[in-house]
Amino acid sequence: MIAEHLPALQVVVPLIAAPLCVLLRGRDWAWAAATLVAWATFGISCLLLERVLAEGVISYHLGGWAPPWGIEYRLDAVNGFVLLIVAAIGAVTLPFARQSVLAEFGRDRDYLFYSALLLCLTGLLGVTITGDAFNLFVFLEISSLSSYILISTGRHRRALHAAFQYLVLGTIGATFIVIAIGLLYETTGTLNMADIAARVHTVGAPRTVKVAFAFFTVGVCLKLALFPLHIWLPNAYAYAPSVVSAFLAATATKVALYALLRVCFTIFGVEFSFGQMPLGEILLVLALCGMFVAAIVAIFQDDVKRMLAYSSVSQIGYMILGVSFASVTGLTSGIIHLFNHAMIKGGLFLVMGCIAYRIGSVRIDRMDGLGKRMPWTMAAFVAGGLGLIGVPLTVGFVSKWYLVLAALEKGWWPVAALVVACSLIAVVYVWRVVEHAYFRDAPVLARAAGAAPNLDAPGEAPLSLLAPAWVLIGASIWFGIDADFTAGVAHRAAATLLGVAP
Repeated sequence: MIAEHLPALQVVVPLIAAPLCVLLRGRDWAWAAATLVAWATFGISCLLLERVLAEGVISYHLGGWAPPWGIEYRLDAVNGFVLLIVAAIGAVTLPFARQSVLAEFGRDRDYLFYSALLLCLTGLLGVTITGDAFNLFVFLEISSLSSYILISTGRHRRALHAAFQYLVLGTIGATFIVIAIGLLYETTGTLNMADIAARVHTVGAPRTVKVAFAFFTVGVCLKLALFPLHIWLPNAYAYAPSVVSAFLAATATKVALYALLRVCFTIFGVEFSFGQMPLGEILLVLALCGMFVAAIVAIFQDDVKRMLAYSSVSQIGYMILGVSFASVTGLTSGIIHLFNHAMIKGGLFLVMGCIAYRIGSVRIDRMDGLGKRMPWTMAAFVAGGLGLIGVPLTVGFVSKWYLVLAALEKGWWPVAALVVACSLIAVVYVWRVVEHAYFRDAPVLARAAGAAPNLDAPGEAPLSLLAPAWVLIGASIWFGIDADFTAGVAHRAAATLLGVAP
């Protein structure tokens, strides 16, 4: 009986737990409840993906009302895969949060922090699972509003400015999306995505449909932080608390990419999006520009979290480049990189949380000698950095291999060469951290006036922080060696979006 309602429980469980955390104001009770809920949603997502792969599309009718009259939760290989990613990141980051939040946020109002984090998780899961266009907007705003709060809790005073900047641009993106939904509803008379897809090109209003498509695409790309609409992202990731940076970097932009896929390939269809509209050419140019510009800017950052933020903008370019090909191999590369980048970047931001916990900073010039003082932490950074570069036996290599194959299928040799060239730029900004950590001496501090100098030795990060970081980094190595599962699901998801046999 419960198994039938798993799609609803995927959203309802964290939604109910969010206000419950406000009531649990005792020592660590809110954290324990949030962690338990995160693992419950991860378990549900595993069951749903297994069921989708075995049985096909799942349609859940809320309240027993059949679509399009009622709200539908609809799962296929695409959003089943994304659900797994979001829930897995939540399950890994919440155990990390306890000590990290105490160090960066304090205990006075930590229950509010966990409540906001669960609301953000609820919104992201809702965006992914819903089959209703207006519900997509509602859940997107639930995740965005809670994200603004989470970012503003950072210790640096600029966290408030970063949250406000994100709020302004996020609101513009949300306005574009709701205008598009209104135009589609006015044209088709329905909000169910599958029903919109069946009616949108038969209603005799091509101009309205094109305008709705443009508004939807721009609004989602703002949420996605696609270059040059990315200006909110570097500050948001740099000044948010460590656990928030890791969670958002691994989930928020990935869910926005899913929304773009759902809009372009399910609602409007590939023939309209990439045939009648020049979306492929536009995304190709913006993706290549974003890949190179953001990667070059990352080289000159002294704050490693900010460096990783610009790296995320560059990596988003790789995903969008795969989408721009509008082929099974291209979409496979974009979807598999969505999964792979979530593991790599989530793990790297957790590593930065470990470093911030020990030395109180994530600036490169404060990391001299950390390779000896925090060997496991810096080893995790090196492994994650190799994944960003795309070294063989890491998940980054798998993503870029599929991306190069997709370019070669099209006969676009220059694009394949640019993918390889941009990967080499990542070597530069990753090496800057490695150089300071392994090839420079640790700072020498004086204990007191006239005392002998003492080597500052903070020691390794606590296991409660180090273990979650290594779970994600270890997964990025494991799925780089054995990519059968991720590549297989991504290929099936790509075929589903394009409406071809897997």
